[in-house]
Order: sequence, then structure tokens, then C-alpha cells
Amino acid sequence: MELRVLKYFLAVAREESISRAAEQLHMSQPPLSRQIRELEEELGKQLLVRGSRKVTLTEEGMILRRRAEEILSLAEKTRSEVMLSSEDVRGVISIGCAETEGMRVIARKFRALREDYPQVRIHLHSGNAEDVLSLLEHGQVDFALVLEPSELQKFDFIRLNASNRWGILMRRDDPMAARPVICPQSLRGVPLLISAQQAGSDALSYWLGGDLGQLNIAGEYNLLYNAAMLVEEGVGYAMCLDGIYRESPDSPLTFRPLTPNLTAAPVLVWKKYQVLTKAARKFIQRMEDDL
Repeated sequence: MELRVLKYFLAVAREESISRAAEQLHMSQPPLSRQIRELEEELGKQLLVRGSRKVTLTEEGMILRRRAEEILSLAEKTRSEVMLSSEDVRGVISIGCAETEGMRVIARKFRALREDYPQVRIHLHSGNAEDVLSLLEHGQVDFALVLEPSELQKFDFIRLNASNRWGILMRRDDPMAARPVICPQSLRGVPLLISAQQAGSDALSYWLGGDLGQLNIAGEYNLLYNAAMLVEEGVGYAMCLDGIYRESPDSPLTFRPLTPNLTAAPVLVWKKYQVLTKAARKFIQRMEDDL
């Protein structure tokens, strides 16, 4: 498969039309149709269902679309890195970030790096630990910021000088908000929204003194922003990390920490034996100098 043909395929998938894709690619329709047919023949799979008004992707086509996006993104990242001057410190540092106060450490270090090397930029991809580690595995980001415990054996990593405390985000007018801390017994039967990372957490099960089956799980979330809206509307209570929801006196929601204390340490990870750009190596040096 050529990168050029993958670009053609993605254009057709995006436009849902071979004719509109041909216009967008500044080429005529017959050659584009031929390239797509040859791609299907090469893979031995039908990728498109050609309807009278639009084309849709088959299951195999959806798989190829996802992988083609990853391949082209990695190819562009590689091209940019190779083209950088060997003397200049410049380019993009890409980081996949789970929600954690460790991001403040990253922000401070990156600000200091930019003061010395203003041609360096940062590209953030937000998601849960599984999402950002997948991006790291596929070479789409240079680093991943996650919370321990994660599978770190196959990575190099730095533990950041920060701590995250788990607690409950609730409506400020809720009776439970009168309590300074939340114990396991307080959560029996109440509807809870938990992060996807917590869903398989041994630490949370240990804190509960049992398993997650004891809880009334109303839903799971990846990022807290939208989950907070569910809390505002009375769907349930969100179990989350302190500091992610920016509370103020006028906020409709408030955070209460768990007791016994349940914490998680943020770590910055990257693939072992990975060839890093000069900008990424400078970033690592700044992180290690302070830690």
C-alpha cells in the first residue's frame, strides 16, 4: 500500500463520494475509482459499498480508515523530525495526557524549555490511560502522562513530583456535601460515575474492602468535563481526582476527598529504545534535572 493511495482512500471515506473526493484531490474521477479498486484487489477485501447517492465503508473499510489515519499521521511526524536541522532545537513534542495534576509539572517544564528554545511546540492528546498508552505504542505521541499503577515494564518512565487524591464530585446542595470526607460506607447504593481507568482498579476494590460489584455504577467516563455535567443534572456522583474540576465559590459542584486516603502518582512514560528528537531529549533532561 502506498501512502498516496491511503490518502485517496481517506478522502473518499471523508467525503462519502468518489466524485467529491476527486474534486478535493484535484484529479478526475476515473483514475481515483481505479486506484480504490486496485487497493481492494491488493487487500482482497471490499472496502466501499457504492450506493446511488453516497459510498459507505464496509467493516474492513472502517478498519483500514482507522489504520490509515495512524499510518499517515506517523509518516508526517517522521517527515517533520527528519527535516529538522541537526543544529536547531525545534519541532513538536507530542504528549498523550490522562487527567492528572501532573500536567502542571509538564506545563512548568515546557514553559521553561520554550524560554530557551522558542521554536519548540507542544501537541497534547487527552484521554484515559488506555487511550494514551495506545497512542504511544503506535508511535503517534512521544510521551504519555498516566497514573500508576500502569503496565510500565516495557517503558522508560519518570515519576513526577506530584500527588493526586481521589474523591467524590457532587452537587454543592447535596446532603453529602456537608461531610469533610467520604468513607466507603457512604457510597453504598448511591449512583456513581467512575472513570474507565478505575473500572479495573485493584486499588479501588481494596479501598472498598471488596469489589466494584458493591457499588451502584450509573456510568463510566473518560474525561471529567462531560461527567461533571451529568453530576450537575443529578445523574450521580463522580469519583475523580482532586484539582481536575476547578472549584470556585459560585461552582454548582464541590469535591470531597475519600477516607482512608486513596492517592495515585503521575508518571511520564516513553518507549524503551525509542529514538527521540532533540527537542524531546531536551524535554526529558529538564524533567530529570528537577526530579
